[in-house]
Amino acid sequence: MDKLKTGWFSELTDLLPGRSFSMEVEQVLHQEQSKYQEILVLKTKSHGVVLVLDGMIQCTEFDEYSYQEMISFLPLFSHPKPQRVLIVGGGDGGVAREVAKHPLVEIIDQVEIDDRVIELSKKYLPFMAEGFNNPKVNLHVADGFKFMEEHFQYYDVIITDSSDPIGPAVSLFQKSYFELMKRALRPGGIVCSQADTFWGHLKNAASMHNHCKEVFAKAAYATSYVSTYPAGQIGFALGSLDEKTDFVNPVYQLTNQQRKDMKLRYYTTDIHKAAFALPAFVVDALDNAENNS
Repeated sequence: MDKLKTGWFSELTDLLPGRSFSMEVEQVLHQEQSKYQEILVLKTKSHGVVLVLDGMIQCTEFDEYSYQEMISFLPLFSHPKPQRVLIVGGGDGGVAREVAKHPLVEIIDQVEIDDRVIELSKKYLPFMAEGFNNPKVNLHVADGFKFMEEHFQYYDVIITDSSDPIGPAVSLFQKSYFELMKRALRPGGIVCSQADTFWGHLKNAASMHNHCKEVFAKAAYATSYVSTYPAGQIGFALGSLDEKTDFVNPVYQLTNQQRKDMKLRYYTTDIHKAAFALPAFVVDALDNAENNS
């Protein structure tokens, strides 16, 4: 079935059986098949510029900040001194943009496997790709697995901003990847990975959380609202090498003025705390996944 029909884009994929999210398209800005995935950049009537990879919406000009801020500051504000940060994926530059705002962060290594995502984001998503221009950021076009193998106990925080579990991102959802991240962390290090939606993909979300429970001393699952993601919700799997880490209560709590100075539009300290309050059926699923492992 054609995903671009009669002026509309529809998110049609086996990952979302029986449902679809559609947006009216004003212009197809770019379309190509890279070495790794199909890349589509659209100008839409309601959501501005939209990046689509392998048929799945990755970010939109309308609501991208709700995802970028949460995947960045949930782990960063849970760590007492996040000086060295690794970002795996995130070729649009949005996570780098947010991570660079943290005053204690000194070094940001960004590893993206598909250079075409980077180049097209610079051209069509400059409000996100501006993250690559920060002097803290070192951009590497490489495989995240291989890059981490070369960095033993080096990072304080590792953020995995992956696309959905198809194509080149499949390996980032497996337990072996979490074990590799653990090896690359300094003592007390923290990881945060995109961990799917619990509406329809609850098994995947629970599996990601269970990987963290098995590999790290402390684990948690958090959630954020992103209107253009499946069901309007996305989850994050967090793990820490320090069993005393309190993910719910951030080490660094922002005043309203500090939030404004950082130009944050979604993240607040209250939102951070609330992100870990989950529906009962999600809590039960996370518990069951742990008990059945």
